[in-house]
Amino acid sequence: MPVPIRQLPETLINQIAAGEVVERPASVVKELVENALDAGAQRVDIDLEEGGIGLIRIRDDGGGIAPEELALALSRHATSKIASLDDLEAVATLGFRGEALPSIASVSRLSLSSRRAHDAHGATLQVDGGRLGQVGPCQHGQGTTVEVRELFYNVPARRKFLRAERTELGHIEEWLRSLALARPDVELRVSHNGRASRRYKGGSQAEPALRLHETLGQDFASQALRVEHSAAGLRLHGWIAQPAYSRASADQQYLYVNGRPVRDRNIAHAVRLAYQDVLHHGRQPAYVLFLELDPARVDVNVHPAKHEVRFRESRMIHDFVHRTLHEALAATRAGVAGGVEQAPVQAMPFAQAAYGVPAAAAMPQPLQWTGARQSPLGLRVADAPSAYAALYNSPSPRTAEPAPVSPMPANDGQGGTPPLGYALAQLHGIYILAENAQGLIVVDMHAAHERIGYERLKTAHDGIGLTAQPLLVPMTLAVAEREADVAEREAATLTELGFDLTRSGPQTLIVRSVPALLAHAEPGALLRDVLADLREHGQSRRVAAARDQLLSTMACHGAVRANRRLTLPEMNALLRDMEITERSGQCNHGRPTWAHFGLAEIDKWFRRGR
Repeated sequence: MPVPIRQLPETLINQIAAGEVVERPASVVKELVENALDAGAQRVDIDLEEGGIGLIRIRDDGGGIAPEELALALSRHATSKIASLDDLEAVATLGFRGEALPSIASVSRLSLSSRRAHDAHGATLQVDGGRLGQVGPCQHGQGTTVEVRELFYNVPARRKFLRAERTELGHIEEWLRSLALARPDVELRVSHNGRASRRYKGGSQAEPALRLHETLGQDFASQALRVEHSAAGLRLHGWIAQPAYSRASADQQYLYVNGRPVRDRNIAHAVRLAYQDVLHHGRQPAYVLFLELDPARVDVNVHPAKHEVRFRESRMIHDFVHRTLHEALAATRAGVAGGVEQAPVQAMPFAQAAYGVPAAAAMPQPLQWTGARQSPLGLRVADAPSAYAALYNSPSPRTAEPAPVSPMPANDGQGGTPPLGYALAQLHGIYILAENAQGLIVVDMHAAHERIGYERLKTAHDGIGLTAQPLLVPMTLAVAEREADVAEREAATLTELGFDLTRSGPQTLIVRSVPALLAHAEPGALLRDVLADLREHGQSRRVAAARDQLLSTMACHGAVRANRRLTLPEMNALLRDMEITERSGQCNHGRPTWAHFGLAEIDKWFRRGR
């Protein structure tokens, strides 16, 4: 027998909405604190009990709510933040849907108290499982307090899915950490079970760099590179960790779009692509990035909890983020220290990168590496430059004192010692020991030479381009219809990548040529991966990545091996090359190529000055 259609009760509607908005206590904290920030709060107190399951109390010093609007604030789709479609398309506030408060109130025992600056006293309203009480007077300072008790008490099926107290508290602390990174101007005070647990100072005391130390720790801050770049109405700023500071998981990846913390697959892919040449074995980059653009160019109304956004020009955003971070990482040459106190990494101007001007065009040419034989890489191995030959009184690798000479071409920017200093000796045939103005430099010579050779091979191959090699017998490749559509639409892009193909049917491609350098690889699998990238991201680096992997292997085989004795001029030639080679701070496998020990640190080893 058919069931009649009927209107759902308001309380049930709110409980259904709560299933989308209120996942766990951390969701409640997020919604309520965002409301406080939208109200102009400069200080927010968060009191928790039982990991937020027993109690969540959010107190702010914002603008407050009028007594006659308290009940309205707890009704569905009631908000002061938008009034028209134009407002929605350019919304800049964290909240705007008007669903959070009624949804939370429908699955808890909630009280809402508030006072505006000019009101004689505050007003309060109690709600029990969605049933509103009467508005009454109360003593209250300027701002608003929302108290949520016994979350999911009337929805036992939802409550059973909550985790242990410590786990739920951990989710709240992680979200507050994310908020603290985005809003260093706001003071956040957190207590749990009656004990103060965290305080993030706000106002003038909270410099962004200080928040980085407070939230992610000294290790991240010491390895962070500052990024600041604007172009085409877009601005990307924040910090990215150097490749040596990589993670086993994506637990330190924070992205904000116009101040809103979000998850975005398109931008995450662009970041991974930028790190592709310096991270291996499944390691994850760490970053705190803020993307700013005209609110009309991004749709924030695509997720009930506002975790995701949709860009109107996603391909352009992807390219902007990728190129900015790619060039920032390329500047991580050996001898350039990281840390939040360093100057911002200057990426190549976006327009210059977009039109194919190579980043190395303005770089000095690397000095020839010294030796007596031809390298397996095909690199020219010449005699040491005369400047190196005059460096020391004796050519012995054990010599430690340099003779007085003219300054070297590469220096610290102040006419003094080069960033990686001058070589002193070779340790166990593996490491180069050098002295610079600040202390001791230790270089892994194989890893360093491997990166130098790899970057030179890439530069040389980039000058030639991706040439195509015709197949003796054209290959018929069966693909999905949407992949064939992409192949037809992106024919010009595929030609640039070295593929010559035509569509011969709804699900069939005829491949006549493939990239010459990868002719011995499996072209069908490679082409399918390329088509998948083009469909999802509008571009693909699969061919370049496969090429780079091959060149990396060649560079590894051609790099100097352990136990090879180097002369001091050879060591110094390697140090100078490291200083002018992109990404020379790490080898092709993501390991660091050098380490620095300052004099103060060395003094501690021997307890000098104590």
